[in-house]
Amino acid sequence: MPADGLAADITGSGPRLVLVHGFTQTRRSWAPLAQRLADRYEVMSVDAPGHGESASADADLETGAALLAAAGGPATYVGYSMGGRLCLHVAVGHPEVVQRLVLIGASPGLDDESTRRERRRNDERLADHVEHVGTEVFVDEWLSRPMFAGLTPATAGRQHRLRNDPARLAASLRHAGTGVQQSLWGDLAHITCPVLLLVGAGDDDTFHLVAARMAAALPDATQVTIPGAGHSVHLERPEATLDVLTRWLADHPPSASPTDAASP
Repeated sequence: MPADGLAADITGSGPRLVLVHGFTQTRRSWAPLAQRLADRYEVMSVDAPGHGESASADADLETGAALLAAAGGPATYVGYSMGGRLCLHVAVGHPEVVQRLVLIGASPGLDDESTRRERRRNDERLADHVEHVGTEVFVDEWLSRPMFAGLTPATAGRQHRLRNDPARLAASLRHAGTGVQQSLWGDLAHITCPVLLLVGAGDDDTFHLVAARMAAALPDATQVTIPGAGHSVHLERPEATLDVLTRWLADHPPSASPTDAASP
């Protein structure tokens, strides 16, 4: 179903959870987890801009966050990797809708300009590459990266990833990649809603350092490391992820007044 420019599936009833996938995925990647949560929550799985059936392929993170906030409304926002960066922008730019925030392998961006500039060049090269080789070759190359070594053919969701258009994936890299993302490190102190930070024990050290630094900067953060998982925690260890997530949600009721962050 279309939702304010973003395609979405909604299932279940109860407090709303909005689930946002990572780069090259679609909302279908959340289906197994959404089915398990639907007995107690209304679960909205969204196609991010430039992915799946959503419009606005050229949306930057601020525009994408506005679309997501309008589609999701007051809810708990759950984002994986790229989706986590998008959800962070919702929390900073549209705090009135963020009751709780769950980030899986996500980052507030790069706060060093030279590092961000180099990442921007890398993202541009990747964008050119996906336009040149097409979705199938690019997806196979993407999934061959060490960070996805813990995925199986069943959990990688390759067939759903192949439904993405190469030009739209390229636009996502150019307009919403980490290289063009403005650092949100300075905004974390203003995100006062409960935040759950999930990282896989086998993920790259960078993500562990980022999660620890975020936990120290956020007023109400819980950091949990999932054993036996790499970057894609919810796909590699779904039962452990579901257990941690449901316990945390039960222990952290939605904020009475959502995070008071100001727009960037």
